This record gives sequence, C-alpha cells and structure tokens, in this order.
Amino acid sequence: MNTLRQLLEGKIEIPLRVTWYLSNIGRAQGIQDLYSRQSPQRLKVLREHAVAQSAVSSNRIEGVEVDEKRIGTLLFGQAAHRDRDEEELAGYRKALERIHGERGQCPVSEEMIKEFHRFTRGRIWDAGQYKEKQIDIIEKTPGGEERIRFRCVSPEKTPECMRELLELWDQQIGEKRISPLILVAAFNLDFLCIHPFRDGNGRVSRLLLLLTCYHVGLEVGRYISLERLIEEHKERYYETLEQSSQGWHEGSHDPWPYIGFLLFILDQATKEFEDRVGELASPKGAKTTLIQQAIHKQAGPFTLSEVEAACPGVSRDMIRKVLRDMKNQGKIDCTGRGPAARWEKR
Repeated sequence: MNTLRQLLEGKIEIPLRVTWYLSNIGRAQGIQDLYSRQSPQRLKVLREHAVAQSAVSSNRIEGVEVDEKRIGTLLFGQAAHRDRDEEELAGYRKALERIHGERGQCPVSEEMIKEFHRFTRGRIWDAGQYKEKQIDIIEKTPGGEERIRFRCVSPEKTPECMRELLELWDQQIGEKRISPLILVAAFNLDFLCIHPFRDGNGRVSRLLLLLTCYHVGLEVGRYISLERLIEEHKERYYETLEQSSQGWHEGSHDPWPYIGFLLFILDQATKEFEDRVGELASPKGAKTTLIQQAIHKQAGPFTLSEVEAACPGVSRDMIRKVLRDMKNQGKIDCTGRGPAARWEKR
C-alpha cells in the first residue's frame, strides 16, 4: 500500500539506526539456525513458554484478561470457556499453533488474514468479515474530550486496499528489491493503517508479524514472544504507530518510527534468544531457569502470583519449589504466609 509503494519506488531513504538493527538481526539469524539444528530439545520449553506469553500479552494489550489460574488450562488443556475473554485467548493460541505448525508454509493471503480474525474474535457476529462502517481511531484527552487520531480506510475501499497490499507483498517477496525485514515492518504498518476489521486489528497485526517473519526466514518468534516484548514497550508502540500513520493517506507519512520500533523488537528478541539458550543447561532445568529469570526481573518485593503471571504455562507447584530452593540458598527472603506472602531478593 502507501508505505510499500513508497519503498519500492525509492522515495524514502533508510535511516542509519535501521541499518544497525538489520545488521544485528542478520548476524543473530545464523546463531538461531545453529541452535535450532543442534539443540532442539533445549528449545522445547522456550517454544511452549513463548506461545503462552504471546497469547496472554497480545490479548492484554487490547484489554482482554483472564484469571491467571485459568491460563495454563485454557492454553494447554481442554477447558470450557467461561466468557468471551477466555474464548479469545484460546483462539489466539490456535492461531499461533497454525503459524508455528506450518513454519512459513502458512500463506500470507486474504483468507488467512480473515481466518486469524475468526480465531481471535471467536463467535462474535463479524468474526472474519471486513468492517461495514467507517472506523476511526479515537483518542480521549485527560479532560474527557475526544479527537480523531487517525481516519482509517473506508469500508468501500478496504477490500481493494487489502488486495493491493497482498499483491505488493507477493511481488516484493519474489523480486527482493528491499530488505525482507523492512518489508515485514512496512507491510505491518500498512495493514494497521487500512484497519480492515471493526475490532481486533491489533491482534491480527501481531499474528501477521510472526507469520511474515517466518516467510523471510526469521523464526525467533517461535522461541521468544514478540507480543510480550511489544507489551513491555506498549507506550512506544502506540507512539510510533501514531507518528508513522500521520499523512499515510496522502503518501506523505514518515514510516521509519514504526518500522524502527518493530526492528527494535526483533533485535531484542534475537538477543534474548541467545541469552536464554545459553542459560538452558538441560531440558530438565529449562522451566527452573525461566522461573529464576522472572524472579530476577522483579524490581522490588513480589508475590507468587506475580511470578506466575510472568510464567504462563508453568505450574504453581513448580514455582513454589523454585522459590523454596532459592530461599534455602539464601538468594531471596519471604515475609508472610500463603499466596499473599511477599518475596524479596537479597
């Protein structure tokens, strides 16, 4: 669309910071491929953890949250859904299974995009259907006033714009006239500016980020949750998206704030992948390491529930065991009793 077309026509220059990200990610791709071939068992727990974090974080960005005690059962079991939030969380997990299961063979197509939307929206009436009414991104000021932050593509033009975006993607994947990673980020920006669905565009965009990364040979999202990293930098995510969407309709926008942000996320993911693989001494100790990392990241006193939230898919009994072991080793202290007990690093 507008961003991809500008890039293909050579109308915008690549900033230096973007070339640094591309260099870092390119170097890390070789290491990722090596570990994937030589240490598949060590990566199994990372894969499970990334899926859980991705489903939880991507939905939480949109204000969809479920009971922490239910997360493991919803994502890895067969629990009946109590409400729409639980249905949407489980649906996101199914979309991730589809992407990871086909590892780059899942097509970047209009039907696939609509299927992602159906997964993430569950049984809501317009799941998998493009919007029928004009949708604008509204920002509420602290004083309660509203302003239109961005006017999305009209419902009448949405199907045409989506087809054009996908045609440009297919064309550039074949011709390789611009960096594949810049292509991934530009595609993501144009999708969000088109805003094809009434609701749920953010979650679909993050699934598309993962899928398109597979298509250009970057599989780090299989082991490190890109959605979690985006959530950790949520303010920057929204800020850069707003900056890069201004003037998009006229083709006068600056795409680099948002493109740079997504490349920053991918760069962070590759660095974290290297760190985590280096710390996983054996498959048996992988979950212990993940729990210890979650504890290490706590800025102050914390509870068992806070560690549990950072380790979706890991049982509470396992977390309790690691907390006891670390206490016995003199690494943490505990005050109080029961789930509300406070823990603190020494």
